[in-house]
Amino acid sequence: MMLAMIENTTQLAGELLHNEPLARYTSWRVGGQAKHFYKPAGVEDLQVYLANIAKNEKVVWLGLGSNVLVRDGGIDGSVIYTRGCLNQMEFAAAGELYVEAGVPCAHVAKQSVERGLTGAEFLAGIPGTMGGALAMNAGAFGGETWNLVDSVLLINRQGDLLERKAADFKIGYRSVMLNEDEWFVAATLKIPVGKDKQGRDKIRQLLAKRAQTQPTNLPSGGSVFKNPEGDYAARLIEASELKGYQIGAAQVSEKHANFIVNTGGASAAEIEQLILYVQREVSAQKGILLETEVRIIGEEATI
Repeated sequence: MMLAMIENTTQLAGELLHNEPLARYTSWRVGGQAKHFYKPAGVEDLQVYLANIAKNEKVVWLGLGSNVLVRDGGIDGSVIYTRGCLNQMEFAAAGELYVEAGVPCAHVAKQSVERGLTGAEFLAGIPGTMGGALAMNAGAFGGETWNLVDSVLLINRQGDLLERKAADFKIGYRSVMLNEDEWFVAATLKIPVGKDKQGRDKIRQLLAKRAQTQPTNLPSGGSVFKNPEGDYAARLIEASELKGYQIGAAQVSEKHANFIVNTGGASAAEIEQLILYVQREVSAQKGILLETEVRIIGEEATI
């Protein structure tokens, strides 16, 4: 059964949109249209959707839209939108949390602290959902997502659910080895019980530091480049005198050099051109090729 047939049935409980502009869903506020855009009603509903789309249908996941650059030509396939959808979250035994992919990382941090748990405060500094955090081992302020993971629940493009332990994955700095056509839908985290009640203060301090050091007042995709071993991408970019450099309305932030901001009306193409320019300049001046942390997806716009 292909997607066109699903549209004429009542099988789906979620919301299916077509040719949906993605700029409104990305933190950079750029991106073309998604051919199909699906907001699942839950995990079981998502199973139905994936099981019934064409076998060659491209599938892209989108949460809060940070850490991703969607090209101006959009996505010729299905975008699974998890914000406000896969949002189940349940604390079980002391320090054990079941959380679905659409739950914002900041919410996990806040709710964990409210229950006297410590170690997840860094998640307050990650402007995305748990699905994205799991997929890239997102981190902030010295913490990393997979240090908390006990097990995960995955779904494949046939709609099958698969449960695996954290030890089954090869985890690295901002990277997770994952089989093709498998995606995270939930995880069980183990968060230690705290010995003090300073978690709220720590979150406030982390958020204050973020506001002080990052351009939170302008649309951005988060940190653009991974930090090379033993150094910082921001230091290398600044040392290459690229702070404030601009292509169109895309600019290397004057507040934090590892952020590219949309100063107003930037296109995804301008942002991508600026990313490539920074890579070339840092490589030429410092001999280090910066790797992107943000994912660049979709099709280039056709003239």
